[in-house]
Amino acid sequence: MAAVPESQETIIPLIDTSETQTKTEPDDDTIVDLTLSRFETFLRLFGFCQYSFWSFSLSWLIFLLVVVALPVLLIVVFHCPSCDKYQIKSFELEILVCQSLVAAVSLLCISHNLRKYGVRRFLFVDRYHGHMTQFHDEYIQKIHDFFRLLLVWLLPCYLLKTAREITRVFYVPQDSWWKSVVVLFAYLVPWMYSNVIFLSGSCLFNLVCNLQVIHFDNYGKLLEMDIDVSAYIEEHIRLTHYLSKISHRFRIYLLLQLLLVTASQFVVLLDTTENSRIINLINGGDFVVSSIVELVGVIICLQAAAKISHRAQGLASVASRWHALVTCSSGDPSQSGIDNETENLETSYPAGSLPINYSETDIESLDYVPMPTNTQLASYMSLYHKREAFVIYMQSNFGGATIYGWRIDRALINTIFFVELSLVLFVLGKTITFTTA
Repeated sequence: MAAVPESQETIIPLIDTSETQTKTEPDDDTIVDLTLSRFETFLRLFGFCQYSFWSFSLSWLIFLLVVVALPVLLIVVFHCPSCDKYQIKSFELEILVCQSLVAAVSLLCISHNLRKYGVRRFLFVDRYHGHMTQFHDEYIQKIHDFFRLLLVWLLPCYLLKTAREITRVFYVPQDSWWKSVVVLFAYLVPWMYSNVIFLSGSCLFNLVCNLQVIHFDNYGKLLEMDIDVSAYIEEHIRLTHYLSKISHRFRIYLLLQLLLVTASQFVVLLDTTENSRIINLINGGDFVVSSIVELVGVIICLQAAAKISHRAQGLASVASRWHALVTCSSGDPSQSGIDNETENLETSYPAGSLPINYSETDIESLDYVPMPTNTQLASYMSLYHKREAFVIYMQSNFGGATIYGWRIDRALINTIFFVELSLVLFVLGKTITFTTA
């Protein structure tokens, strides 16, 4: 993936947080640092933090041994010859290939970004950008939500996988009970490791998007501050700039995950519809579990991308509402100046008594109509045009998370759904046929 110029990383937001920093307790930064350190420890434990050659080699060596070599060894060694009629071995190998590929893509893309930017810059919580102190509570909460989201989706899938493996142990008994227990754990450990890596990548993209949602939600409060319109524009440019960075860093990941999950689902569909043999929990149970995990990962990514795109597009309506409220506000000092000027004009020249010389042409008669020249009117009109230009700018720059130019919003998600549904119906039409006598 192409690198973003480092000069763009030094953009300083225009919101002055000096008052917030003086009011914040001294240990707030320490709490955020501790939370980020624990988060980085979790990423390091599963091999995402490949900061050196040795950590890179160790991470991929463990991945190949645990996720690929160990399951293949178990499938070959503990294969049941009497189970060939159910095609358990071929099904398990196909599922292993799909799980390994999606986990490898997650590990490759996330570790590349972490190695290039580090945890702070990758999550956009760098204190030098001026926002970490102001939003430290929200940052900590979002990081905790990362672990909660991972646990909520991983635990039910793990229970399903455990139930399937226990059924397998009873169906394919070993020589002794301890050997059956060892085989059970030997199947569960690689599955857990690979799916934690896969779902962690999806949850990490969700975390990055949610951290930026904090700033998009705060933009409405920024409009309540009495600052220059150019400051609002520059703050919006900063937000869209960060959003474009997120899209750039995750575009390969999102595209590959979508393609690989789609391909694996078609493998499942073809194996279950073209197979003339019995499909039951023993040979087809892993298809169900793996499909659920992969679809959950894609849904987490699409939901986060659609959410931040919705926030970015909603700023235009927020700016329009703010412009209308400020313009129509009777408490505007500039507006009061216009009201006073209008009142003076009506007092000097009552209705129907404007001096018009009918002996001159119509164009010359316009010279007798007094035009307002108050400086407050000019100042008010200047502010009005600035706000109007700001609203036009917001309406013309929706922003949002993108994949190579395609904005990830509800329209794209609906398109993906109908394309996938069409492909599924096409495969079903080619594999399932009904004959009449």
